[in-house]
Amino acid sequence: MCLGVPAQVVELKEGGKIAVVDFGGGVLREVDASFTPVRVGDYVVVHAGTIIATVDPDEAVESIRTWNEIISMLKAEDLERPGVSDA
Repeated sequence: MCLGVPAQVVELKEGGKIAVVDFGGGVLREVDASFTPVRVGDYVVVHAGTIIATVDPDEAVESIRTWNEIISMLKAEDLERPGVSDA
């Protein structure tokens, strides 16, 4: 199964080839931005450490909110499986 996760670009490095993105709640990661031109503030979809698309800000914010709700429910119900990180 492939999974694209929404995030917001908060910083660009190496001439825009690397982006620091926020997956929500301050979860920051460096990802490859060399295939999709982006600017700081853009909302993007990240798959396998690579930005694969930019997305509408309203849709991205709603998607991030939904992901955070799912994660909170899993933690609250103690349904996390062994080997799954908190990231």
